[in-house]
Amino acid sequence: MTETVLLDAKGLQCPMPLLKAKKALNEMNPEELLRVLATDPGSVRDFEVFSKQSGHSLLESRHEGDTYIYLLRKKSN
Repeated sequence: MTETVLLDAKGLQCPMPLLKAKKALNEMNPEELLRVLATDPGSVRDFEVFSKQSGHSLLESRHEGDTYIYLLRKKSN
């Protein structure tokens, strides 16, 4: 089981949470998991569109209080 990388992007406005997630995914191995915490409501659509266009899997997208939580699996090569 792979360990999940945590990216705290709370307080950042669009497009920074997505840009930081892209950077983190570029540094990860295929199939590894990335959990992103964000507070920007616009990030919901950003991560949905990004996962469809990039091939990375959006396994989870939820909202708890003022925090949006995403779980992505980096695509295999």
